[in-house]
Amino acid sequence: MSEEIIRLEAVEKVYQVADTSIHALRPTNIAFRKGELTLIMGPSGSGKTTLLSILGFVIYPTAGKVFYGGKMLTNLRENQLADLRLHEIGFVFQQFNLIEPLTALENVMQPLLLQGKDSKSAREAAGKALQELGLMDRAKSLPKKLSGGQKQRVAIARALVTNPAVLLCDEPTASLDAKSAAMIMEELKLLAKSGKAVIVVTHDLRLRKFADRTIYVEEGLVSNTITDEAYYK
Repeated sequence: MSEEIIRLEAVEKVYQVADTSIHALRPTNIAFRKGELTLIMGPSGSGKTTLLSILGFVIYPTAGKVFYGGKMLTNLRENQLADLRLHEIGFVFQQFNLIEPLTALENVMQPLLLQGKDSKSAREAAGKALQELGLMDRAKSLPKKLSGGQKQRVAIARALVTNPAVLLCDEPTASLDAKSAAMIMEELKLLAKSGKAVIVVTHDLRLRKFADRTIYVEEGLVSNTITDEAYYK
């Protein structure tokens, strides 16, 4: 069995709005392992992004315990969580979030520069990351000169350049055509096979064929089974 990397124990997230309590995530027990591509699916507003944000240590749970590599993180300070995110978690977003005035290579360099790496070593590592994704010929291109699929591959290279153990993807194919989406999912599948834990939030049922495991979130409840009819209701 693959090595467990993240585990949630009785984790929930409740937002208080005036006198109303909103249960974005109800008590959840779940683990994620290296070497697996996991899809998180469910309707809009179901709690998928809340779950992803907890897995990425972006928000604190209201209750429960979060473990990373066997270490409980729930009581860590924000600066400690930020350091963990920078070194251990890669993020890929629907809208790519590339910095427009920077080239593809310079975009990929940014996480390394934030870690305090010197420019030369950051440039070399960024070039290698782009090369692995077949984009070295676009290294000097600005984002506006790239297709949607190329932008997303640059974003994946940026997420991977620090060699994180976990890759969290929020609707990474939503802005892409079917062919580009399939290419991105194939690359994410290969990354999972290389030993990373790849976790993808998506609305697209067609992506299930790429997953080792699919979990569903509806009204803050996490489960392993749901019918397509329930998903689309």
